[in-house]
Amino acid sequence: MTSVAALTGVAIRRGTATLLDGLDLQITDGDRWVVIGPNGAGKTTLLTLLAAQSYPSSGTVSLLGETLGKVDVFELRPRIGVAAQTLAARIPPHELVRDVVLSAAYGVLGRWRETYESQDLARADLLLCNWQVDNLAHRTFGTLSEGERKRVEIARALMTDPELLLLDEPGVSLDLGGREQLVRNLADLCSDPSAPTTVLVTHHLEEIPSGVTHALLLNHGRSVAQGSIDQVLTDANLSQTYEMPLRVRYDDGRWSARSAD
Repeated sequence: MTSVAALTGVAIRRGTATLLDGLDLQITDGDRWVVIGPNGAGKTTLLTLLAAQSYPSSGTVSLLGETLGKVDVFELRPRIGVAAQTLAARIPPHELVRDVVLSAAYGVLGRWRETYESQDLARADLLLCNWQVDNLAHRTFGTLSEGERKRVEIARALMTDPELLLLDEPGVSLDLGGREQLVRNLADLCSDPSAPTTVLVTHHLEEIPSGVTHALLLNHGRSVAQGSIDQVLTDANLSQTYEMPLRVRYDDGRWSARSAD
């Protein structure tokens, strides 16, 4: 299988804090990963590496056949789609939804004077339709609900037909209905063989869509367990990750967890 991302002995230190500590990880073409762990575990820090937005303090990171520190990241980043809260916060609230997606073709936030080809327009419209927000194309981003925004953000992340898709807590702030609709959409994405290799970060097992193949459990910047999702998401591994007794269940293609007390 073709390697999409390879981390070897990776550490990230900021002052006296160690955010990632000796992390090894192999992601291959077609994998669907979920990264789970408590606040401060290093999940978002890991995504910044996978997005070529930061560098390791030690160790090596290879992305899409290139090594961080030896490649022009401005050429690498367009091959990686990212949907994250930090990026969403920079989207102008007055921007039309169609333009939020379309402007990803130039890697900008907020349409200005750039010119788009007909195929760009067609792809933006197709993605809006696929994520069931085509009826919102001429609404402004600031008027959307949280669930609608999340789907627009993911459509934008897919605009450049990336080889790697990174989703940082897409279910955060969603109500039950919004979460379930998003999980259904993500399940469709994960089951699509033409979709990019995907890494999803979440706090909640209930947000893991069917089709996810691998899991990484992080705590204190270290890997607690990683590998095939059905072998990783166990009572023992999750209890160790969250440092409390937990019980894991798998019913009808969905995961859940609760206290074992």
